[in-house]
Amino acid sequence: MENSHQSQSLKILHHFQVSPSPPPSADANLPLTFLDYPWLLCRPMQRLFFYESPLSTLQFTQTILPHLKTSLSAALHHFFPLVGHLISPAPPHRPYLRYSDGDSVPLTVAESAGDFDQIITNDHPRDARELRPFVPEMPRSTLEPDGTKLVPLLAVQITLFPGKGVCVGCQFAHVATDGMGFHHFVKFWASLFRSLHSGEKEDKKNTSPTVPSPARDRELIRGAYPGLESVLLNQWFEFGSSWDFDSGPTHYRDLSDKVRSTFVITRTNIEKMKLWVRGENPTPFRLSAFVVTTAFVWANLVKSQAVGDSSVGDEPDALYRLSFVADCRQRLQIELPPSYLGNCLGIYYVSMKKSDAVGEHGFAVAAEAIGRKVEELESGGGGPLRGAERWAPEWKALSEEGRLIAIAGSPRLKAYETDFGWGKPRKSEVVQVDCSPSVALCESCDGGGGVEVGLAMARSKMEVFSGLFHDFMGQIEEFPA
Repeated sequence: MENSHQSQSLKILHHFQVSPSPPPSADANLPLTFLDYPWLLCRPMQRLFFYESPLSTLQFTQTILPHLKTSLSAALHHFFPLVGHLISPAPPHRPYLRYSDGDSVPLTVAESAGDFDQIITNDHPRDARELRPFVPEMPRSTLEPDGTKLVPLLAVQITLFPGKGVCVGCQFAHVATDGMGFHHFVKFWASLFRSLHSGEKEDKKNTSPTVPSPARDRELIRGAYPGLESVLLNQWFEFGSSWDFDSGPTHYRDLSDKVRSTFVITRTNIEKMKLWVRGENPTPFRLSAFVVTTAFVWANLVKSQAVGDSSVGDEPDALYRLSFVADCRQRLQIELPPSYLGNCLGIYYVSMKKSDAVGEHGFAVAAEAIGRKVEELESGGGGPLRGAERWAPEWKALSEEGRLIAIAGSPRLKAYETDFGWGKPRKSEVVQVDCSPSVALCESCDGGGGVEVGLAMARSKMEVFSGLFHDFMGQIEEFPA
């Protein structure tokens, strides 16, 4: 946590290891599916939830913390795959998830003297290192004598801001589950905590969740697409044989010139943006809130990053890329329940010439590219899995090329519905975007149907992006709502 003023004001109160309670009846091996394999090459996800609460340190440690631990333990009983490890043996053996009796999740409890009110505001760029102290450290992987790697899957941290609020932070391995599964877990834990805490207030022992249990059966996916299973497994053997699960993409010192900002696009803004795009490009294509939001952000990111980008020089045909994912639980030939715990995402790529991106019609060009890709994944002829055999190779190649921007998160995850009994979060952050070329999307905190866009980049480029963002919002101010 070096180089961060917030880390200097953080005090560690406790380190716990939390096991499922009651423990699963037996050890369990869970096979990976072809939809899990691409995420073996993904660095851990990091999500924070900030809640306002006037709790003192004494109140928190004596009345709140015991219930947080108990409810977490009970939640992990249902989500026990997250407690175990990724087992990654040498090829040709398949990687898989394993829960063993005695496995546990690290829970760090801390107290911060940081400025809670400043952290939860959206009105200014902030040091990108500011949130790092609230992200739990993931235990390092271990190596068995035969060379098999054991990789932890989940870590949790709860940070108290005395008299101000609480931060619940999680770091998890994407190979274990996607964002839908992770947010299901946190909401399940939160519902157990609410039931337990309110039950004690009323002198009742109420530990019933108000959120459904996860569906863990992966056999339906594994048996449905045997060809893709083989292709994507072999790609892991090719790309991942020397993969270092412990090396992060950057360190705190590399963030010294970066700032984080959150830009809010209201529901009214979104409708006006659709009108603007239709005025620029009347050709029919899918034009949803997702399409216009990601297109607008992508086009302006390319413009801000193209300033001083020596990698493309003056090449007008240099391609900038965007990747995004879509939940496929209801889109496959076998329908999965919304509560499925695992990965069920399609990965999609679109491209745009530099000359188009930096031109006055960049937003409209980006919207058509994304809109047509969304139409494609929702159509027949392979639909959401079309091109799945190229997901991992394209990611590797485009990442190395250096002009790829990835969309992380989604308003559909409903992060602001994660209620531990302190009300909805005042702020939710996807932290890993500060060390990768990613954009975090989330529903707006006010519940008005807008979108929050989380970014991290060099301060000079953030100033360019912010200027482009606010200039455009000013231009469409007079559009009919």
